[in-house]
Amino acid sequence: MKKRSLVMAPSILSADFARLGEEIHRVEKVGADWIHVDVMDGHFVPNLTVGPVVVHWIKKCTSLPQDVHLMIEHPEKYIPQFAQAGAWNITVHVEACRRPREVLRLIKKYGCRAGLSVRPRTPIEKVAPYLNELDLVLVMTVEPGFGGQSFMPDMLEKVRWLRRQNAQLKPSKQVWIEVDGGINNDTAPLATHAGANALVAGNAIFAAPHSALALKNLRHRAQTPIL
Repeated sequence: MKKRSLVMAPSILSADFARLGEEIHRVEKVGADWIHVDVMDGHFVPNLTVGPVVVHWIKKCTSLPQDVHLMIEHPEKYIPQFAQAGAWNITVHVEACRRPREVLRLIKKYGCRAGLSVRPRTPIEKVAPYLNELDLVLVMTVEPGFGGQSFMPDMLEKVRWLRRQNAQLKPSKQVWIEVDGGINNDTAPLATHAGANALVAGNAIFAAPHSALALKNLRHRAQTPIL
């Protein structure tokens, strides 16, 4: 996939699952770039969400890439299932991997893009040894596990660090810098100004009265310079 200046990835965690296909079609029509799928196991984070079967059915209703975020223990056990179900990118947590490099190589073995994420309390430098093997780094700007939390502005220093690392890499090796957590019309421009080029948003889109209009406005705000 060719990189755009800014990728918008609506998170289905905040969508109406009784009308999930309709919700996805609505944001697809107004320019969503990826569909973000949050997978939680009730162990790594205190919540349970979806499994590979949901990824399978999403693939049947949209051609958008599925950006699958595994907030689970022992992710290597489930990577084959998510890849075969239709994931395009699979992001795992550095805190959940005993051997991160092996897990990233497993993701790529199954034909997916590989991402690595860090919780708020984890230093971003933990991803440094793997940058040459990564396609994406996901900076959590809330504690993972639940939607609707408030954005942690001090996490933006991690985004700035990643932007500096990208500047030292060849263009072909540069990673997507994705931000997830509390993204809305006020925080989106803060994230992009710091260096993010992929934004995950759930409540700001799907909890709005008109999700399509909310997505369009969010993209506009994210691309508005901070004065």
